[in-house]
Amino acid sequence: MVNSLNWFEIPATDFERAKTFYEKVLDAQIHADPSPHMQYAYLPSEPQNGGFGGAIACGENFVPSMTGTTVYLDGGNDLSVPLARVESAGGKVILPKTAIGENRGFIALFIDTEGNKVGFHSLG
Repeated sequence: MVNSLNWFEIPATDFERAKTFYEKVLDAQIHADPSPHMQYAYLPSEPQNGGFGGAIACGENFVPSMTGTTVYLDGGNDLSVPLARVESAGGKVILPKTAIGENRGFIALFIDTEGNKVGFHSLG
């Protein structure tokens, strides 16, 4: 096993609101892939370069939460950039950019429009 993480899903109760939030925060187009039983949108990823991806999921059994597992999104070269877009997109920063130790980078936490606690990580 190369990576312990393979895929993640961020639950949403209002699919369009969540999709718009993550498009603004990540400054990226997010592609929706609806099915008869749920709404789904893929977040940016590059699996061909060894990365992994995730999605926004809205449907039965997808319940937003501030407890449980925390997913840390790639904050790019400096997580201050996407973090600065969180509140104007409707979310709330709950932990500003914080150093996590030498050669380990920085993290930040926010609450998205759906009530999920999500993080950013970057080396810079």
